[in-house]
Amino acid sequence: MRQGIEQTSWKALKAGPFMDRVGPVLKARSPEGQSIYALRADASHCNAIGMVHGGVITSLLDQAMAVEAWNAADRRPVVTLQMDTRFIGTARADEHLTASATLRHATLSTLFADAEVHSGERLIATATAVMKIVARKDKP
Repeated sequence: MRQGIEQTSWKALKAGPFMDRVGPVLKARSPEGQSIYALRADASHCNAIGMVHGGVITSLLDQAMAVEAWNAADRRPVVTLQMDTRFIGTARADEHLTASATLRHATLSTLFADAEVHSGERLIATATAVMKIVARKDKP
């Protein structure tokens, strides 16, 4: 578990059917008030060489940045226009992966975010993304 966050503080994040397949993804708040997202890796998340697949890590990074952008956009829908991921380390099954995201800049229609995934104190990956605010499904 991420330092400073009690195990009972983690709650399931409802992020849609794709992330349900990847996850469950959990959410908690750090003592400083930052949202932290987590995934308990298991064998189903691993590639043929026994490491957590980069697509799983990328999905966790994208989800963390998307939720932060969604909140910053007053809960209007956002989509990822561009995402750059850098893999720094590796993760294996039975590791608790945590992600945090920071909004760097926002305009009326575009948001810029950074995120990191850790396993304990080890940095696994970082990412930057450009998110676009889109119209709600129920409104043109």
